[in-house]
Formats: sequence, C-alpha cells, structure tokens
Amino acid sequence: MRTRGWWFVALLAWSCGGAPGKVDVPQLKQEGLALSSAREGTRGTFVHQGASVTFSSSQVESGVYRVEVRLRGLVLTALLEPVQGVSMLDGFAEANAADAQMGEPDRALLTALYRALNAELPPGDAAAPEAMYLRRAVSVWSQYPDSVALRRKVMGEKGRGYTLLCSYARCNGRNTGSCGGIYNWYAYAAHDCDRGGFDWPGNQQLAQLGDHYSCNGDEYFLAGGTWLCGSPNHWHRPKVVGNCFGRCGSECGGDTQYTRDATNHDSCVRNGHILVSGWCNDQFTAAIDDELFAPNCY
Repeated sequence: MRTRGWWFVALLAWSCGGAPGKVDVPQLKQEGLALSSAREGTRGTFVHQGASVTFSSSQVESGVYRVEVRLRGLVLTALLEPVQGVSMLDGFAEANAADAQMGEPDRALLTALYRALNAELPPGDAAAPEAMYLRRAVSVWSQYPDSVALRRKVMGEKGRGYTLLCSYARCNGRNTGSCGGIYNWYAYAAHDCDRGGFDWPGNQQLAQLGDHYSCNGDEYFLAGGTWLCGSPNHWHRPKVVGNCFGRCGSECGGDTQYTRDATNHDSCVRNGHILVSGWCNDQFTAAIDDELFAPNCY
C-alpha cells in the first residue's frame, strides 16, 4: 500500500522521542488571531487571555497533510491521509517529548482557537484543504477527554469509516423555508453507559439533527406535549431538538458533517453526562475519524 512508507518514517521519528522542529509562523503579541495562508500551507499564532498558540498545516506529499499545534508546553500533531481514511494523532510535552494528557485549560484555549478559525476561514469545502484539516484537527483536540490517550492511530485497512446522516439535516440543517415546522426525527441517537447499552430506551433519543433552537446554550425536549429547555436525563426515548445535534465538531463549527457516531456522542454528552465523562469516551473515539474525514453535507 502506498501509505506504508511515510507512516513508517513518521512512526519511527515519533517513537524515538524527537519532537518535530518548530516552523516559522506569524507572531502576535496582542489578543487575537494572526493567520497566513500560502502555497506551502496555513500557519499562524493565536493569543487568548494571555495564553498563546502556534499552529501550522501543510501538504507533505500528495493527499497527505501534517498539522501541528503548540500550546501551554504541549505539542499536538496529526498526520492525515483523507482518501485512505488513515490518521495518526499524538500529543506530548514540548520540553522532553514525554507522554501528556489533555486538560481543561488546554480544551478551553483550543475551543477559543477553533472559534477564531471559524470566524476567519471560509466555511466547509470553500476553505483550502490545509486550512480545513487544521480546523477539523483543532476541533477534535478541543473536545479531547482527559482520560483518552492523545496518541492513537486509525488505519484505513481496519475497515473504520463513517455513516453520513445528511438526509436528516435537510434545508442546510434548519427548519426554514420549505422545511419550516417539519421534523425529521433520527431514531435512535444512542449511547451505552453504567445504566445500560445502546438498546436500552433510556439511552436512546429521537433527535432532530441540524442547527436548530437553543436555550441558554442547552436544548429543548418534549414533555407532556410541551417543549422544555434543558437536557432530559436518561428518559425513555424523548424527542430532543438542539443546536447542531449530530454535527461533527465542537459547538457549531465551520464544517457540516452529520454522522451516526457524532450523533451518538452528542446523545451521550447531552443525556445525563458531560463532555469529559468516561462513559462517553467510546463514542468520542468512534467519532474522531468522522470529524477528520467525513465530507460536508452542505
């Protein structure tokens, strides 16, 4: 397979503990984003509440992209081959290349960077591939639970993939125009946890996928014929509507991928759990390849 050579070289370099060399990026001292996009890729600096991030994304060979993000003494790297569905993610301490874990301050800073990238970069497929895969990788890292190892591989020959649910996010994911007032329930958004498996009705929801109504950052659920604001906690298959339900990415991002694994992850963190809950780790890891590689629905 064509990918074996570069994957072996990358894996050998990282296993020897050598941190990739720094790249020259636009420097920014004040709050905000400094972004440069050129033929060699996308790179820049981001400062938020006194903390800084440097990042770069480039095509290292045809169809192969390398992303690097440095923040708070942490180096995050990704090698991505979208056509083959192959990815290798890693994270380590900048000082000594020791293994590291993601923490809440890291997620908060990466979430702020993700918002800034979404505001600056063109949405969806309009962005250059290097910029799009930077945005997607940053989004994955911004949601990364403390208890999930930063180093992980997904190899295309292992049969990993994604199931698109674009038909459940009609009219660009909104109840407007010809879709106004029309609900298209996806059955079933589900997860497994200490209360039961995917087949237990308390772990299932009938979800309206798309960027719909929100209330104080939460969602609506149907109770006794009335829509209430909040998140039902392991109710038996309630109907739920919330911002960007089923959409890959942190919050509502610059890409528009709706997949089964992303929907199940949303179902877990919005159904009696939180983003970093250990019970949602398996849904999170299953959705990583969806977010990195699934095509946009609109």
